[in-house]
Amino acid sequence: MAYDTAGAERAVRTLVSPLTLARPRGRAVYWTVFCLVVLLFAAAFLFPVYWMATGAMKSATDVVATPPQLLPHHASLDGYTDAWDLMQLPQHLWNTVVQAAGAWLLQIVFCTAAAYALSQLRPAFGKVVLGGILATLMVPVQALVVPKYLTVADLPLIHTSLLDNPLAIWLPAVANAFNLYLLKRFFDQIPRDVLEAAEIDGSGRLRTLWSIVLPMSRPVLGVVSIFALVAVWQDFLWPLMVFPDTTKMPISVALVQLSRNIQLPVELGAMVIASIPMVVMFLIFQRHIIAGISAGSTKG
Repeated sequence: MAYDTAGAERAVRTLVSPLTLARPRGRAVYWTVFCLVVLLFAAAFLFPVYWMATGAMKSATDVVATPPQLLPHHASLDGYTDAWDLMQLPQHLWNTVVQAAGAWLLQIVFCTAAAYALSQLRPAFGKVVLGGILATLMVPVQALVVPKYLTVADLPLIHTSLLDNPLAIWLPAVANAFNLYLLKRFFDQIPRDVLEAAEIDGSGRLRTLWSIVLPMSRPVLGVVSIFALVAVWQDFLWPLMVFPDTTKMPISVALVQLSRNIQLPVELGAMVIASIPMVVMFLIFQRHIIAGISAGSTKG
């Protein structure tokens, strides 16, 4: 038995050896430290959310009181109701939904088509094209703001302005090199036997993409969808530039532009309401996010 224990201890290299965990004192120390670390990390991440949610229930003086008050003395939902009415949140939330949904749909269509073409169709100079696309990831986002704005303000060839138009958000969002590369890497790992079997059965390229590749790609499509929606939902600088009309601004810009004469509890309530859709979406699609992390392990 002594030999087996020593062999197991040598085979499993961990911070705490299995022999130590087998003792009651070792287990007690391990679980105590583990629970403390988990609680500290949970508090670090959740306390700002708690402070924001409870701050909207306090009065303006209680929010800035010293020392800070962890619990509101007289809890009230006026901060949320006033934020909903005074800051016109329904309209700005709808603007954000339209912009995010359009950007997501166009990214799914065009990035998937481009990734499938580069992965499976293998056109001439495909590697050169892919290298040029990936090279754009090395360019700072701030360096592209001015060229993008000049393009959107006066669209080449047709000389049309896209300012105050959702297309100003949709079209730049399509050119997402990271999502395209993520999809291509997944398509590269789809077994060739599956695609060749579909070709033998008379399935064309488009039919293979629709009936075979896309159903197998649900995990990575879920991850790309999350990235696309969150990127538009939390973007601030670009919507601020292309939506001079206040009524067409998304929620991220409206929270800043309309909070100048708004009390702090009302502003905190607006922030809570604006963050609810993303939290709900994460809770619904968290399984797809986790599955997408291991999307590379495609089974043949």
